[in-house]
Amino acid sequence: MTLNERWQMDPIGKKLLDVAKAQLGYTEKGDGYTKFGDWYAKNVDGDHDSYFKTAPWCDMFLAWAADKAGVTDQAGQFASTVEHAKWFKKNDAWGTEPEPGAFVFYDWNGSDDIDQIDHVGIVEKVDGHTIHTIEGNADGYQLTRKTRDLDSVVGFGYPAKITVTKYAPKHAAPPPKVEHLTGDSAARTHEQEPAKDNHLPAQEAVLGGILAFVLCGTVALAAGRAAAARTPTTPPIRVRKRGKHHRPSTPVALPADVTPADLDHAESATTVMPALSLAAAHEAEDREFWGRIAHLREDEELAFWNSLHAETTTEYATTPGFR
Repeated sequence: MTLNERWQMDPIGKKLLDVAKAQLGYTEKGDGYTKFGDWYAKNVDGDHDSYFKTAPWCDMFLAWAADKAGVTDQAGQFASTVEHAKWFKKNDAWGTEPEPGAFVFYDWNGSDDIDQIDHVGIVEKVDGHTIHTIEGNADGYQLTRKTRDLDSVVGFGYPAKITVTKYAPKHAAPPPKVEHLTGDSAARTHEQEPAKDNHLPAQEAVLGGILAFVLCGTVALAAGRAAAARTPTTPPIRVRKRGKHHRPSTPVALPADVTPADLDHAESATTVMPALSLAAAHEAEDREFWGRIAHLREDEELAFWNSLHAETTTEYATTPGFR
């Protein structure tokens, strides 16, 4: 099987050459303008620099052809022949064997230095050590066919050897609604309908439970954040002065001009603490209380040892013969 016969089975090379052949004879305008450079400035260059409209266009033609053929991932989109060749090399699609459908890179000085590349075209046919190409910006600034030997060739880039990997978006779908997780049949989507086969393998059942737990946690977190966002922060927060842990042992005498009704009125007029802030205040109050009575625990232990010592001393003192 010859290289040309093998190319017939390469859809990428065939698409590129079909587009290139249809443009044969195109010539740049008197000021250097080409439709390929214009397209590149508008669609590839991030700054839409007008420089590309009249710049050398051999590589921009290949970028345009790859776009029209729908193979930009395999062929790349470059205006710089040096960067284009390095891209093929980086992607393990670079070599020295001519092949139809491959991009051919030249250095007119005959070096093998990738940094000295001057020109690029696409190989149409291989005949021994002679290659037949289609090249832009050649022979009077045209898109034309050329016949060349391999003396000026630095290397070849092979679009068919570029591996294209498609990545799915990490956040492809929003979290499910609450009613989807509560078993509401009216809100259940087609993907959430139970399978007809009730004999679910144990591993799938475990994974399903984990997924449900994660989804429930996601919904709960979203609900908590929404509640926190609605929580008022400007009104003053009332913190209890006497908690359930340390009520006074005897009632507190009220001043002569204050009645229980006044206290009830003041209580009803106090700003109600938001739920989240109230929980935080209770926790802080509990920490403060147990911190304040920590020394009482020490006193209780000391009293225990004192009482034990007293009982031991009394026991030995009353024992006959003990002095």
